[in-house]
Amino acid sequence: MSGTWAGDRLRRLREVWRVYDATVWDRWLAVVSTGLAFVPALSIMSVRFGDLSGRPADAFQIVLILAQTVPLAVRTRWPAACLAINGTAFAIHETLGYPMQFGTVTVYIALYSAGAHQERFRRVIAAVASAAYVVLCAAAVLLGSPVLQSEFLVFYLLFAACWLGGAFVRGQRLQEAGRRRLAAEAAAAAERARIARELHDVVTHHVTAIVVQADATQFVATSPERVVTALSTIGGAGRRALAELRYLLDVLEATGESATPVVGNVRDLVERARSGGQPIELVEDGDRPPLPVGVGLAVYRVVQEGLTNAVKYAEGRPTTVRIGCRDDRVEVEVTNAPAAVPVGARSGLSGGRGLAGLRDRIGALGGALAAGEQPDGGFRVSASIPVGGAE
Repeated sequence: MSGTWAGDRLRRLREVWRVYDATVWDRWLAVVSTGLAFVPALSIMSVRFGDLSGRPADAFQIVLILAQTVPLAVRTRWPAACLAINGTAFAIHETLGYPMQFGTVTVYIALYSAGAHQERFRRVIAAVASAAYVVLCAAAVLLGSPVLQSEFLVFYLLFAACWLGGAFVRGQRLQEAGRRRLAAEAAAAAERARIARELHDVVTHHVTAIVVQADATQFVATSPERVVTALSTIGGAGRRALAELRYLLDVLEATGESATPVVGNVRDLVERARSGGQPIELVEDGDRPPLPVGVGLAVYRVVQEGLTNAVKYAEGRPTTVRIGCRDDRVEVEVTNAPAAVPVGARSGLSGGRGLAGLRDRIGALGGALAAGEQPDGGFRVSASIPVGGAE
């Protein structure tokens, strides 16, 4: 329970921290550091460099204290400037031998901030800071500092550790930003591929139906009733294509539309193909339970792709659509009699994009797709999809 409570408190603190911009917290850090610098009891926690002493507190020390604490207000926005002002004030304060005060610890924060937030000229700034430290050590020795050279080295390592700690945090932040960028690019690529699959399904199926019906109308021109039926079918296919294309345009424009394309059901799909003259038998093995949206759409697309290929390559030949559920999986199969167009020539006409897209779609749901020529010369497309493959 205590671990859960601590985790909740930590999450709340992170949420509160993220509510405000970093510059707001920097200003509060400067205010708090300034206030603490004038608390005498905290002077024992100060940084004592060179062990020089003898100068009493005066108004100039107050100026130096403020020069060390106030720049923290811009430590993330202008870290180099913060370090330059803070470091200079710290060096003057220590070489003049002023009494200890808590504000000197802000030099650690300034070094960390430069390592974590400085974007340009990082090596130059590190070199200049190191050179300035050498000058500070030389000045302390000339002023009679009793500190050994080894202690100066320890101080340098401590200062360098603050910089390197900030640099490490900066590196982690850049890596996380890189991972997020790659994830966003991958998500965008996946969405583009999904939209491309939907475009293929919409355009190929409906345009194929329109073309077939338009060609067939030429041979029934003497039968007004059949002409009217064909034109009605063409109009319906065109309207359905426009509806689905409108959805895809909404997705591309990020209009907040539903993530599910506008589709009908399998029976309507079969009836529309039948009305175009394709002899189709629909076999449904038992009652299908309500399917998740992704699974239902995948089943629809398998049947749509199978019927599109049948109309394109085996026009007028018997076609069978079989759908059933077993073992928590939905099985769908579309087969047609030997085609007028050789199976080997199909990929050259369609580019294979439809089946490739179906494999990706069904594979993402944990299912499998099979497609190929049958022994009798017909063509078969079948898929097995877990009912729980999408929620």
